Amino acid sequence: MKIIVVPPINANNFELKQPLINLVQSNKFTGRQDPHNHLRFFNKVTSTFRHPEVPNTSVKLLLFPFSLDGEARDWLDKEPPRSILTWDDLVSKFINQFFPPSKTTYYRNEIITFYQKPNETFNEAWERFKGLLRQCPHHGFSELHQLDTFYNSLNSNDQDALDSAAGGNFLDKMPQEGLAIIESKSKVRYSRSRANDSRVSTDAPLSNSSPSNNSFDMQQIAASLEDKMTIKMNKIGEGGACSGSSGPGT
Repeated sequence: MKIIVVPPINANNFELKQPLINLVQSNKFTGRQDPHNHLRFFNKVTSTFRHPEVPNTSVKLLLFPFSLDGEARDWLDKEPPRSILTWDDLVSKFINQFFPPSKTTYYRNEIITFYQKPNETFNEAWERFKGLLRQCPHHGFSELHQLDTFYNSLNSNDQDALDSAAGGNFLDKMPQEGLAIIESKSKVRYSRSRANDSRVSTDAPLSNSSPSNNSFDMQQIAASLEDKMTIKMNKIGEGGACSGSSGPGT
């Protein structure tokens, strides 16, 4: 008996085309990776394919099992029959299985108690703070709370710099304004850091382990991969990836 119950699809000649299935399978989740990253990838892939008579959530329910492998596939196969009726059901069960409440509590505490390390630059602290937020996207903290936490974690010099950039008390700014100020100062400080690095003597040993450098490299790689994936998905979309209804025997 099926585990995932997909609502009836009242569309003639609807089926999942193999190129779309292949794209979903190109990034299988085995239970060892970040489940939130997997959902982001899966949602991005499936959101590009539309059928006027088929809800996107039905397409997701049909495709999701194709994106699992190993331990994750074993988990889904062991779920009770007809226990997943909606996309929200599936997401909830998936996250609870591979990102349990205890892990959420850990990351929430890391965010709440965040502080700028003694030798950490403004840019490095901001990148590390954003990394914690990305690792627990369901943290539940408002943008105002996030900016308040980050501001209060900074040393007095960096707090003064933000206040100066804000033309007064930084925390009086609206969240979007505050975020723009932080991003602007982070980029300025990062560019200065890069300029200083370029003036270092060629006799000095080169290091590739700087947190800011690694962050920059990863951003470049991620952007490149995203561009390639977008091009690939667009080509598939032009060929008509979804025109009918078939799914895994779950």
